Amino acid sequence: MIGMDFLSFLILLIISVVVSALMHYLFKYYIVPGFTSFLSKVVFGWIGAWLGSPVLGNWFAGFQYKEVYIIPAILGSFAILIILVDLVKTCGSVMQGKEKSET
Repeated sequence: MIGMDFLSFLILLIISVVVSALMHYLFKYYIVPGFTSFLSKVVFGWIGAWLGSPVLGNWFAGFQYKEVYIIPAILGSFAILIILVDLVKTCGSVMQGKEKSET
């Protein structure tokens, strides 16, 4: 997946945009509202989609383009975004707890 062609990149980008839009605008699953938060989700969602096939496996051989397997890419994008938002929310609440205890 390192030497992917432009169409593979574009497919992963489309998956990332759709998954990020669903999570950000439909499910309201974000840390802060706004377009820049959505764009950061697109970047991390692309990384998750890129890692989806190598990590989760090659499912549904008929539903792929070269090395990009669509279902694992979608699941990888969702997984990375869920982990990212949960991690930032958890770390943010821990840091807020420390600030309150210091004052």
